[in-house]
Amino acid sequence: MEHRAPNDPRPSAIVVGLDCITGLQSARILAARGVPVVGIAANAGHFCARTRVVERVVEAPTSGPGLVDALARLAPELRPSGAAFLLPCTDAAVLTVSAERDRLDPAYRLVLPAHDVVERLLDKVPFAELARVHGLPVPPSVTVGDMDDAGHAAEVLRFPVVVKPPVKSAAWLAAARAKAIRVDDAAALTALAERALRWSPVLVAQSWIAGPEDRLISFNGYFDRAGTAQAAFMARKIRQWPPETGTSSLGEEIRDDEALDVALRLFGIAGFHGLAYLEMKRDERNGDLAIIEANIGRPTGRSAIAERGGVELLLTAYSDALGLPLPAARQQTYRGARWIYWRHDLQAAAVRIRRGDLSLGGWLRSVRGRPIEAVGSLRDPLPFLLDAAGAFRSAVHAGRRRVARRKGRSPAAVAPR
Repeated sequence: MEHRAPNDPRPSAIVVGLDCITGLQSARILAARGVPVVGIAANAGHFCARTRVVERVVEAPTSGPGLVDALARLAPELRPSGAAFLLPCTDAAVLTVSAERDRLDPAYRLVLPAHDVVERLLDKVPFAELARVHGLPVPPSVTVGDMDDAGHAAEVLRFPVVVKPPVKSAAWLAAARAKAIRVDDAAALTALAERALRWSPVLVAQSWIAGPEDRLISFNGYFDRAGTAQAAFMARKIRQWPPETGTSSLGEEIRDDEALDVALRLFGIAGFHGLAYLEMKRDERNGDLAIIEANIGRPTGRSAIAERGGVELLLTAYSDALGLPLPAARQQTYRGARWIYWRHDLQAAAVRIRRGDLSLGGWLRSVRGRPIEAVGSLRDPLPFLLDAAGAFRSAVHAGRRRVARRKGRSPAAVAPR
């Protein structure tokens, strides 16, 4: 890791959402480039927030008025080296800093398009319509606001169908384990809609694109204020957790010029500036590409694979936002970089091994080499150790609950203390 001299004039980076894997990875990447990092975490005790690479952790809300107030209090305490780089790491944080950018200026710098563009790209309903109008490939979908809409979706969409909220809210995340839920028939769709409309006032029902997880392709990039793509990186999932509708647990660098072109066209049409992510999938039946979803204004869990592949994604964003020279390493050179979150990949592999579509040897071959690790770091080991300890405790408690159920006892009798 590069360490900063006491008189180093480089502006700070404020990582909003240090208490998530994306925040932890972003803090490590920037700190390793000699950037002083301050983390904002809603839960300072979270294993990701226990990193040693940041100068300090501010415990505060990571969205809404509480975040804006915390940033206002923090501004006078930052080093006298110009405005700080503001890096939101969740969709809610992006919406907050986008809406309040005038209040945050001049203490903070970030690159985003107009707020209505941010809202349109983060909301899956207008986002899909934007892509559809411009002839970009999106799966058939229906907006579901009530049970009549759910019935209509069941009539016109081909099953399986995936159901997700237009924007992931706190209520959705509290109720659902995954960012989306797959259903296989009309009865299951109706039953899910009846429950899920309590978590989100509007849902998106979308035809499932046939094919396994390794047909999911991602674009990570950075667009400057002129809309020019200054950095781009393509990768694909190998496994994800939870299976089918979760987030990546193992991914690898690929070359897919068609998918790259779709991503560049989409964000160009939208007039986008800043960090951008687009997930696409190739239909196993015909090889056609379909757009699944976008994340904008923030890094993603797999942004770190770009750094391992030699593309300085976050340093490009930092430098451009602050008017500094851009790093030279911004073009993908296809080194075969890979990324893994060990805990989630062990869970995902265990499910697939039980299903019979993955062998133990196949899993071992898939993880060999030196993939960049989502949480583990020899230089910063505490987050990994705390994550592993938490996973062990959860496994022990789950085992006790299963034993209690077999013996006819209440699971509450073995609840963790």
